[in-house]
Amino acid sequence: MNHEVLIKTTNLVKQYPMGENHLTALKNVNLEFKKGEFSGVVGPSGSGKTTLLNILGTLDTPTSGSAELLGHKVEELSHKASAKLRNQSLGFIFQTYNLFPVYTVFENVEFPLILLGMEKMARQQAVMEALEWVKLTDKANVRPAQLSGGQAQRVAIARAIVKRPAVILADEPTANLDAENSYNILNIMQELNEQLQTSFIFATHDEKVIRYLKRIIHLNDGLVVKDEWVKS
Repeated sequence: MNHEVLIKTTNLVKQYPMGENHLTALKNVNLEFKKGEFSGVVGPSGSGKTTLLNILGTLDTPTSGSAELLGHKVEELSHKASAKLRNQSLGFIFQTYNLFPVYTVFENVEFPLILLGMEKMARQQAVMEALEWVKLTDKANVRPAQLSGGQAQRVAIARAIVKRPAVILADEPTANLDAENSYNILNIMQELNEQLQTSFIFATHDEKVIRYLKRIIHLNDGLVVKDEWVKS
């Protein structure tokens, strides 16, 4: 694995106001993620997994401490700068597929490349390559309503990977899928991780996902209680 550190958090704290008090979702989280990792933040519902992923993905900011993504401090980025960083360097996969219903599969996958200003021929090639990775080239002209849940999630993976981002953040990506589709999707992600050296960071409490992880970060009540590498 490459030793380049892509993400680093230092004494990361996140609090949300609750009436006159506050809820502390993350407590002094210190983590590093390197290029090519296949890691997961695991823990029960409410442990802070999604909050951590949102901060790493510049969708939220710390209350105190620091989160550094590809050399940029998340807490210092403007809205515009964080959007640019997301567009260029991050891919997101959520449990809800978040596909545009009026767009075809091809157009859904192409959308991030349009935001990047890539020219048409290069876009077409990149989209077809991404659809090939997830074995959906035959569905390029179909709309999301005509897809199964497993196929829709594969489109979401293609959309996340099409721009070859440094990091993909996946929040409960198998939550709405049966076992067979979950394993198909995990196998695709594992192959992409190995072939492209894209770093994957999952938030999950799904045992099927946990079995695939090479590093497991246990989060409980906002605290990192264990950080372990899995022997292959």
